Amino acid sequence: MNANIFRYEFGSRLKSVLIWSLGLVFLIVFFFSIYTGFADQAELLNQLMAKFPPELLTAFGLDKMNMATVLGFYGLIFMFAQLCLAIQASNYGFGLVSVEEGELTADFLLSKPVSRAQVLTSKLLAALASLTLTNLVVWVSSIVAITFFRGGHEYEPRTLFLLLLSIVIFQFFFLSVGLVISLLVKRVRSVTPYGLGLGFGAYVLAAFSGMLGDVKLELLTPFKHLDAAAIVKAGGYDTPLVLLNVAVTVISLALSYWLYIRRDIPAVS
Repeated sequence: MNANIFRYEFGSRLKSVLIWSLGLVFLIVFFFSIYTGFADQAELLNQLMAKFPPELLTAFGLDKMNMATVLGFYGLIFMFAQLCLAIQASNYGFGLVSVEEGELTADFLLSKPVSRAQVLTSKLLAALASLTLTNLVVWVSSIVAITFFRGGHEYEPRTLFLLLLSIVIFQFFFLSVGLVISLLVKRVRSVTPYGLGLGFGAYVLAAFSGMLGDVKLELLTPFKHLDAAAIVKAGGYDTPLVLLNVAVTVISLALSYWLYIRRDIPAVS
């Protein structure tokens, strides 16, 4: 790893981390603050949910959740937090090497006495450190929100821990897949459309998987590998799907290094 590259990459993402973190704090704290009112009218809530189309409930995993419980209600919020985390990690993955190539400054960086493997490792570690900051914000805001707004209702701390721990695996997946896709395409002109496409695409795929009951679709999206509703209901991970998620991440990272080391970097003519 090169310390100078790490510091520059990490510093350049601090503003982005702050924006994403503030958005997630608002999402978690604001929406969980209304939990007590929902929990006190559990029967009314269940009747309301029964009126929704079964396909809609299945798409969002609401058929597996008891919204009157602490983790059932938090799980719904967590699914939307996952979407934000997916887009953030995807953006970082797509922009890891493509931004410099687009600005034609990559050749200047690679002219320094540092190997391509060191460059990519430094960039990856900086992106992971940035995502970890956001991850910590989600942990703190989730624990604070549940502590202050659960209204005396009990919950299983271990299940909450598993939900929050899944963020690390989830972020790493989108970061690595975004990176390898950016190296497979000829040029990424703008990171945002790619990041939104990967994040929303995986989310929509998970919704269709729920509605259609298609197990094959579940294999393709991390929203099913680390399904908040399933974790809350089972109190644990679906181990085969998590292992598949990790395998895709490892393969994507290995392929990214192979592609980047052999990549023809555009230079200023």
